[in-house]
Amino acid sequence: MGIIMIFLMLSTVTPFLFMKLRKMPLAIVQSALLVGMWIYYFEAVFNVAPATFSPLWVIFYGGLIVSQAAWIMFIIYVVNTQDKYQKSYQ
Repeated sequence: MGIIMIFLMLSTVTPFLFMKLRKMPLAIVQSALLVGMWIYYFEAVFNVAPATFSPLWVIFYGGLIVSQAAWIMFIIYVVNTQDKYQKSYQ
């Protein structure tokens, strides 16, 4: 359960990454998925985990995929901006 909590924390930060990247529609979608992800988590911890391919299951794993894409986009953004600053210093 610890690794799931780490992924949830990273997913919680994801809408702010999308805002930094100026991708507001994706930030809104991730925020909606985030609510479902937390509901799924609490359902799995305090009750029985939702069935495979149920709506909460799809929302949880969809949110993880969108979150992963956001972090990759953010890393690419940071690397590209660092490259611009490095060229200006040389």
